[in-house]
Amino acid sequence: MIIERGAARELALFQWGLIPSWSKEPKGFINARAETLEEKSSFSESLQRRRCLILADGFFEWARRGRSKQPYFFQMKDESPFAFAGIWDKWERDDVSITSCAIITTTPNELLATIHDRMPVILGADTSERWLCSDSGPAELKEMLVPFPGSEMKRFPVSSQVNHPRNDEAQLVEPITVSQEVTTGMLF
Repeated sequence: MIIERGAARELALFQWGLIPSWSKEPKGFINARAETLEEKSSFSESLQRRRCLILADGFFEWARRGRSKQPYFFQMKDESPFAFAGIWDKWERDDVSITSCAIITTTPNELLATIHDRMPVILGADTSERWLCSDSGPAELKEMLVPFPGSEMKRFPVSSQVNHPRNDEAQLVEPITVSQEVTTGMLF
């Protein structure tokens, strides 16, 4: 992640799953809905004071197809890296300290709408800087929490091997072939 520390930017590793500083137990939220950020005590202070950019080059969503789910990989059309809007917090109890974050989600764009009812907020180069700026007010922040244009993204079905955390190989983000789609009941 990238966070703002005064006038400087800092690259840091955080645990995914925001644990509010006031929480009694270290249980986190992996996503935070853009529509309720200001009203949820778990997220409102982080929105005001602790925003971050979560760097990625793609993400997965699953489409329900009967009893099974077909994973899809989403990325920019030019396959360039991008940033999700995120918030973070630091939880401390006894000798344990956990700095954690959550991705902010919004309604889906036209590319994601047929797959899932939410999508992560993706910030463009112009909004990334403003997202981190401590001077950005609530109204300006809310304006950034919109679906990224689907016309600037692409998607394709991938192997269901992504469903297993022990699998971590480059082939997991390769499109499956038409014959594989037919066998799994997926036709476009």
